[in-house]
Amino acid sequence: MALLLPLIVICIVSGVTADANADAPMTRTHVASLPGFDGALPSRLETGYVTVDEVNGGELFYYLIESEGDLGSDPVLLWLTGGDRCSVLSALFFEIGPMKLVIEPYNGGLPRLRYHPYSWTKVANILFVDSPMGAGFSFSRDPNGYDVSEVSSSLQIWFDGHPEYLANPFYVGGDSMAGRFVPFITEKISEDIEAAVRPTLNLKMILEHCKGEDYDKPKNLICRQAMARFNEDLLISVPFPISMYIDALTLSD
Repeated sequence: MALLLPLIVICIVSGVTADANADAPMTRTHVASLPGFDGALPSRLETGYVTVDEVNGGELFYYLIESEGDLGSDPVLLWLTGGDRCSVLSALFFEIGPMKLVIEPYNGGLPRLRYHPYSWTKVANILFVDSPMGAGFSFSRDPNGYDVSEVSSSLQIWFDGHPEYLANPFYVGGDSMAGRFVPFITEKISEDIEAAVRPTLNLKMILEHCKGEDYDKPKNLICRQAMARFNEDLLISVPFPISMYIDALTLSD
């Protein structure tokens, strides 16, 4: 993972467009290319910071990777990584992102990346967020701010700056320890919707990350096997897909 840090720092610095207003609640950079990846990126990549704690100077870092499909109708997926303040880079480069790290002996150069043909960005716009504070590139200028992780409030700011995604179905997902706080984040978003907090997100049901060998391959049947634990009548009553896996998109049909 340490080898990825210089690659990401370079790509942030080399973005072609950036918000230069340091006082803005959100700063963002369009990344046109990634060192170690040959050719154009599969889809648009944006990185940025969202200020979530003005008192302590706390900012959450995000990566937005747009869908390779239909931007107007494909869902927006917020993805959080488990572990104790683990970087979301693990999900981006090892699990569901459009590029994978080439595993090879270190030769003194930058790590190489290859295209991931089974990326979830085939069917979704993915918002990867380094959370909680202190994970990845998320930081606080005051040490007291490291107890704060306002993901739900950061989403309000993020969607204010990206109104083109408000109509898209919105899902919240994560792996491992993220499963402990994904339900609470989703509940807070739901409460904000009921309280008419603007902007209004098009929230859908919680996404469960499947486990198992090769779990990031769409041909994997782990998701369907997991769904077998639930009451069949409940599954029939769900009118929309319950999994982002390509082979399971028609599971509720």
